[in-house]
Amino acid sequence: MTATATTTSVSLGVRDVHLAFGANRVLRGADLDVAFGATACVIGPSGSGKSTLLRTINRLIEPDSGDVLLDGRSVLRDDPDALRQRIGMVFQQFNLFPHMSVLRNITLALRKLKKLSEDEAVQLARAQLDLVGLAAKADSRPAHLSGGQQQRVAIARALALQPQIMLFDEATSALDPELVKGVLALMADLSAGGMTMVVVTHEMGFARSVADTVAFMDHGVVLEAGEPAAIFEAPEHPRLRRFLSQVL
Repeated sequence: MTATATTTSVSLGVRDVHLAFGANRVLRGADLDVAFGATACVIGPSGSGKSTLLRTINRLIEPDSGDVLLDGRSVLRDDPDALRQRIGMVFQQFNLFPHMSVLRNITLALRKLKKLSEDEAVQLARAQLDLVGLAAKADSRPAHLSGGQQQRVAIARALALQPQIMLFDEATSALDPELVKGVLALMADLSAGGMTMVVVTHEMGFARSVADTVAFMDHGVVLEAGEPAAIFEAPEHPRLRRFLSQVL
């Protein structure tokens, strides 16, 4: 199985993004750059703002200040629903409709958002299921799939909208350990195929082997970012050195 990007990749820039929930300052001037076709892995301790950063990128949460740029253009005035077709997101939980078949879970957004006909939506959905190795499960209900299979359906659903960027928020954290490998392999295939990706992960081996850039966050700020070799083998910031000493 080899996954390939379906659209032209775009560059992403996060600029001095701040966000607070009441007195809790979750993002305190976060910055991130992701080049065309690159994969950026965001690592850091729990509560450092990683997941919130992803949600500000596709505007599930609106930042208090700062900017998010696609190809140098701010997205903060775009229609959020249209933006989320350009920026796909896969969450920790699969968020599949349990009463619908796998195929219907994928075609629903294609018909409602992209206004495709039933035949067009089914054709595209089946192609994405084949891409993630689940063509034989099209008529199954989510409850009849393993956790890893459900997450691959969630990835297929996001890819079916033909996004320019994919965001992954701890996509393997809800899976049993033996199911993690297959989902990570699919994500690695997407990366190799040229999809621009931002991946929040605790899987340090994945970040080391797949990422073009690794960004370390703590207390709502990216403290250090660079190539995996530099981050893992020669970290400069003392907080990053302390973090790696605990997780590696």
